[in-house]
Amino acid sequence: MLAPRAAVAQNMTSATSSSEAPGLSASASRGARAGSPRQRLQKLLSVPGYDPSRVNDLLLLRPDADHRAAAGPEEEGRNRHVVFFHGDIQNFEEEMSLRPEGAQWLSWSLERVALTLGRRFPDRHVWVVRAGRMYLHMFSSYRNFVESNMFGAPEHSAYSSGSGAFLQLRALLSHGMERAGPPTPPRPEGGAAGLPSGFSLAVVGFSKGCVVLNQMVYELAGARGDPRLRRFVDAVSDMYWLDGGHPGGSETWVTDAPLLKELAASGVSVHAHVTPYEVRDPARAWVGREHGRFIDTLEEFGARLTKKLHFEDEPPSIENHFRVIQEF
Repeated sequence: MLAPRAAVAQNMTSATSSSEAPGLSASASRGARAGSPRQRLQKLLSVPGYDPSRVNDLLLLRPDADHRAAAGPEEEGRNRHVVFFHGDIQNFEEEMSLRPEGAQWLSWSLERVALTLGRRFPDRHVWVVRAGRMYLHMFSSYRNFVESNMFGAPEHSAYSSGSGAFLQLRALLSHGMERAGPPTPPRPEGGAAGLPSGFSLAVVGFSKGCVVLNQMVYELAGARGDPRLRRFVDAVSDMYWLDGGHPGGSETWVTDAPLLKELAASGVSVHAHVTPYEVRDPARAWVGREHGRFIDTLEEFGARLTKKLHFEDEPPSIENHFRVIQEF
């Protein structure tokens, strides 16, 4: 969580534009796999989820062609993807540059984060999901994935066959791939035959974006029991929590033991990367306590877990909070 502790301009309004950043177009060449990283970026606006009214803007960074060619012909059949959920303030470059409170963090725009992730995962399609609402141009709300208030504080719930994070994510990827033209997309309606061969997915949440990963944990048991979603859920290989935080007073990290037992049993590789900015803030001491319970409980259940406290010998800072995106 960044925005509630950042300086908020008094004259901001709640309107958010979806105009495209210079040099990016939703009509970018289909199947383009060469050129500079910027040329491999494609913006896709108003992509529908499981409900046509639940739309999200997406950024797609295609894999580095040289890297895949060097890896050999077997890479051509892979259908590997990374999805990133951002935090407060982060937005498209054009949006951030228009306002002082955003311009100072322009190096962490969605486009630049996509490029950073492309270096971290050079053989995968990188998808950046813009929050469905940016209240006051600042507060990210992932209400298409989890019930949330205008500031993005979530109300987590168990799996429902008609809504939720897994359904939204599957449908977004399906419709996004259909529009952009990467490898064969999963069918939005699901089913055992609806997932393409070689499909795998890593999910990364940063700061406020971790609420989506938390909701996926709440839904995990029910989604795995739904024949429409079982194979899609099982295709999730890794989940990365990067310095999670939100303005609610609890549930920054999942601490419910049965839910974490299900996560451990799923075989997903769990990665928890934090900084003192979130887990050592005396004004929000519960965040550190919840993070500790999350780690301890997963270790107790034998989860595939990696953990790291970054910048532990440095004073807590927003700069280091963002830097975890580079360091994880």
